[in-house]
Amino acid sequence: MTPDSAPRGPLRSRAQAPSELPLPDAAEVSWRELTRADIPALVEVIGRIEEADHPPYRTTVEEVEDYFAPGYDTAGIGGFADDDQGELMQAYGFVRLSQADRQVKRVFVSGGVAPTFRDRGMGSPLMDWQLGRARQLLAECAEAEEDVAARIVAHVDDDREDFTQLLTSRGFTPRRTYSQLRRDLSQPLPTISLERSVTVEPWTEALDDAVRRAHNTAFRDLWGSQPLTPQAWQQERTHHAPEWSFVALDRSSDRAQVAGYLISGRYEQDWPALGWTEGYIENLGVLPAWRGRHVATALLTRAMEAYRHDGMQYAGMDVDSDNPTGAIGLFERLGFERVRGSAVYTVEV
Repeated sequence: MTPDSAPRGPLRSRAQAPSELPLPDAAEVSWRELTRADIPALVEVIGRIEEADHPPYRTTVEEVEDYFAPGYDTAGIGGFADDDQGELMQAYGFVRLSQADRQVKRVFVSGGVAPTFRDRGMGSPLMDWQLGRARQLLAECAEAEEDVAARIVAHVDDDREDFTQLLTSRGFTPRRTYSQLRRDLSQPLPTISLERSVTVEPWTEALDDAVRRAHNTAFRDLWGSQPLTPQAWQQERTHHAPEWSFVALDRSSDRAQVAGYLISGRYEQDWPALGWTEGYIENLGVLPAWRGRHVATALLTRAMEAYRHDGMQYAGMDVDSDNPTGAIGLFERLGFERVRGSAVYTVEV
């Protein structure tokens, strides 16, 4: 749990879950629960929403399939209406509770309304359903009788003032801001020297679980971070780019130790929306004993060399603006610049 939000009593009682939860009241659409059979309809409506809202990303079929991935308690509904193409999904809402969470139980809410169905009073009842269902999932989870912290989480892009207002009207408060950074790869890259015992090597499958354990250690004290199980570690990397991922190994003893790591993703579907090609830095971590020894800079430089070799124009990443490690200062010194931002809003339960 986080030090600033100590829970009080069993989660089941704190969740204040509604005993009954009707579907949203919207006369123009017919609501029903969603299943994997609805994935094509979800992909279609999300595509229309993203074309209208111009976010710096595009959602793939694989990412929509993750809505139904194991390891989560999931509930979703869709609003359907007839048009000249037949019955189409015009709105959707999901709530997903991570079963792997132990320190803080999190329920993630996401959804949207198609452009042609906006300003018809659908967003508010949909959000009310999501909040009610999120509270029900918390009250039903395996840890419901425990004195465990919990929160309901929503992610918001910078320019979504309408969504921000909807969240704050329902009791959400801003908890964290994130900066999307990019680095022009046409500019020179630094030359970094490491201690003789430390080398930066390509990521391999054989190293992957050691990297996962190192990640859990490196991020242990950062806000919102929780230990990842092997299953959760794999699920977070739908677009993993092994050829762009690297591990810093310290071979000063008989057994090599992971000193740091950089995991990259390749999101080709996002490049037209961004307006450039990029290698994306998913995770960058250095274990405490190796911090201040240029390991992060060496990993970043090696990854950017790989991006540039494969014709990428930029390196990209998202960074917690309140990161206490001083990471943003490091990235700025390496030539990263802020492009846009996003925020995390939560209801603490």
